[in-house]
Amino acid sequence: MSVQTDRTDTGTAAAPGVRKTDVPPPDDTGIRKGKGKGERPAGGRGGASAPYVLLLPALLATVILLGWPLIKNGMLSFQNLNPRQLILHLTEWRGFDNYTDVLSSEDFWKVVQRTVVFTAVNVVLTMVLGTLVGLLLARLGKRMRLVLLLGVVLAWAMPVIAATTVYQWLFAQRFGVVNWLLAKAGWTSMADYNWFGTQLSTFSVITLLIVWQSIPFVAINLYAATTTIPKELYEAASIDGAGTWKSFTSVTFPFIRPFLWATTFLEVIWIFKAFPQIFAMNKGGPDRLTETLPIYAFVEGPGNQHYGMGAAISFLTILILLALTAYYLRTVLKQEEDEL
Repeated sequence: MSVQTDRTDTGTAAAPGVRKTDVPPPDDTGIRKGKGKGERPAGGRGGASAPYVLLLPALLATVILLGWPLIKNGMLSFQNLNPRQLILHLTEWRGFDNYTDVLSSEDFWKVVQRTVVFTAVNVVLTMVLGTLVGLLLARLGKRMRLVLLLGVVLAWAMPVIAATTVYQWLFAQRFGVVNWLLAKAGWTSMADYNWFGTQLSTFSVITLLIVWQSIPFVAINLYAATTTIPKELYEAASIDGAGTWKSFTSVTFPFIRPFLWATTFLEVIWIFKAFPQIFAMNKGGPDRLTETLPIYAFVEGPGNQHYGMGAAISFLTILILLALTAYYLRTVLKQEEDEL
């Protein structure tokens, strides 16, 4: 039995309920023309370049305000620029002699070691105390949290020089509040104690000031991080019998770990390059024993009018910060790859 199939005439009526659509004819390659699923709409290229166009003003401002001074500082670090050269408008190139003199100086390496220790102590204290305050904010009631947040923000908003002046008054040898309180508490020998007379005591006051100024940033960041943790996880941990410490290590810490890492890195940079607190407090004294790299660069440069030497020290400081930044970015990228 044979079955004959007839070709449907295009002019016949379409079946009821079926809409007839015009299908574009195929081109020479046999592919029908029309909008494919992955075809870009008109103006797609312009839309893709829009973010880069919006970034141009910020990039231009960065190049002008940061890039150009950095280039000028790098050029200055290869010159012998003293008052004589400034007055006579002379340009004397020294090559790498400024860097050789700095790197062969024993004082420079003492300052580097002092800066690293100073940064490490301040960062550890800031992160520990800031984390505790941030976790406290997460556990307080609404009213007490508002009061604590207000105090933290006010401490953060105080200008650096104003805060430094207040600390100078608090720790003044005569008429200082701290000495007066210690004398009233029974330590009569502290009545006229000079807090800025030794390296350790001066660094103690500066550390207290910097930690006090840095805690608000860490606390608010980590409190914001805790608000992203689902409450169901804490309920599940409580049902499993987890205590406070176990809930922190298994629930809280994994969520706030990226925030901790990023905040620690920012604190390292900010404290490493801290200048106004140290210089305004005691100008790197006594006997230049509290100078860190930024203070050392300023004293050797504009202070002693050896501008080329100061530029070389500041450029080495920038290189150290760039190395820290590269290490941080490498670690972050490695963590992202491990998570994937």
